[in-house]
Amino acid sequence: MEQSAWAEISALVAAAPYPVEVLAADPERAAACLTALEVTTRSWLGAVVANSGGLVIDHGWLRVLGGGHDGLPDVAAEVGRLVVAFDVMGGQFAWLQAEPGARPTVHYFGPEDLAWQDLELGYGDWLEAMLAGSLTGFYEGLRWPGWESEVASVALDQGISALPPPWTREGKDLAAVSRKPIRLAELVSVHQDAARQLGFL
Repeated sequence: MEQSAWAEISALVAAAPYPVEVLAADPERAAACLTALEVTTRSWLGAVVANSGGLVIDHGWLRVLGGGHDGLPDVAAEVGRLVVAFDVMGGQFAWLQAEPGARPTVHYFGPEDLAWQDLELGYGDWLEAMLAGSLTGFYEGLRWPGWESEVASVALDQGISALPPPWTREGKDLAAVSRKPIRLAELVSVHQDAARQLGFL
């Protein structure tokens, strides 16, 4: 029996400085996802896929994709790039090769600057950082007073749309904008379309 990385991940979940919910795994769906990804549960990505439908971190702000769950796709469901997480503001984390032959690292596409940023972390290091508390600093500019209860009430397949949007000068103060839940897929698409129109992608 191969050694799973899940024990390490579970320990981090238990010690996290903010709430982390482990969504129940669907064994058949998880097995199909592992096969499609060609990874084993020795890897952190494989362990998350095999043992969870996803991880919901910090009142639902970050949704780390696993083997799939009601309202959340599985990791293998995304085409073109390996998207491993979404945040409630429509940001995406993807595990990509910055250039051919390079070690894949996690990149972030956020609603503040509409561009992919290389976080220069492998999947395991990125997930460890997210579970250990780095979410707070990472999202400092995208939060507003009372965000916890507002975000916690948003469904897994929804995100929070802000008008004016965060990439505009008028939208920088999230406490002062109009915010409402919309479908997460739609929110992600809005950000991607805006990035293309502005020439960022």
